[in-house]
Amino acid sequence: MKRDYVKAHTILAAIASVILASCATHDNSKIEPKGERFTLPANYELVWADEFDQNGLPTPNNWSYDTGLNKRGWHNREKQYYSQAKLENSRVENGNLIITARRERLENAPDFGGQNYTSARLVSRGKREFTYGFIEARAKMPCGAGTWPAIWMLGNQGTWPAMGEIDIVEHVGKRPNETSSALHMTAHHSSHPIGAHISVPSACSEFHNYQVLWTPQKIEFFVDGQKFNSYANDGRNNDATWPYHRPQFLILNLAIGGDLGGQVDDTIFPRELLIEYVRVYQIK
Repeated sequence: MKRDYVKAHTILAAIASVILASCATHDNSKIEPKGERFTLPANYELVWADEFDQNGLPTPNNWSYDTGLNKRGWHNREKQYYSQAKLENSRVENGNLIITARRERLENAPDFGGQNYTSARLVSRGKREFTYGFIEARAKMPCGAGTWPAIWMLGNQGTWPAMGEIDIVEHVGKRPNETSSALHMTAHHSSHPIGAHISVPSACSEFHNYQVLWTPQKIEFFVDGQKFNSYANDGRNNDATWPYHRPQFLILNLAIGGDLGGQVDDTIFPRELLIEYVRVYQIK
């Protein structure tokens, strides 16, 4: 997503039998859901999860707040100020993590950078990091022009894009009926990532499962078990094309405006990204 860091174990169906939209640019591929569903192989087990079942602020054992670019301004010309442990922007309630974007100016904050909107960006860096596995987040997107929620990952070493980025799901309010996934690395980044869109007509009104299967051989993306994007390791041990052999950490955020979010409709606020859980499975 960003170019900035310089309840059931029956999930999902036979990997080889689903239709693929692969290696397309982030803007040119769109898949209508169809075909068989993916089922997680039996040799995978749950190794970590946040079920968001304790009301209040997100647990500090799993999440920190990323606020480092508030003063300077966030990349991609985004317009939000990310708050630190503020219930108005990030809270757990009724079994969901709720990240709320609001139209407000926190002019008394020491790192205020002139933003007209507040939101939150949670990161698991240094707390929960993973190499390979099946990662699933069940979420309901906000809608409204200017919203840009994402559930994604970054490598824990180096700078962007060499560190590698895995966008499990991105959504923009101006295109409410679809979501996307993407990979960014030295060989493919910015306007030329490995990405694809998928039609999700109820993305803003219902919860959906956003999933990635990450192995040493390839990375595959799914929505509700429907594969729509895939990228294979070329086997050349080249970090430019495969930086995904090192640990990555999770990021949950709701950006406003920017290159992808676009023009903001000030009448929509507040807007909420709801996440029921994040789960990570790995081979036993």
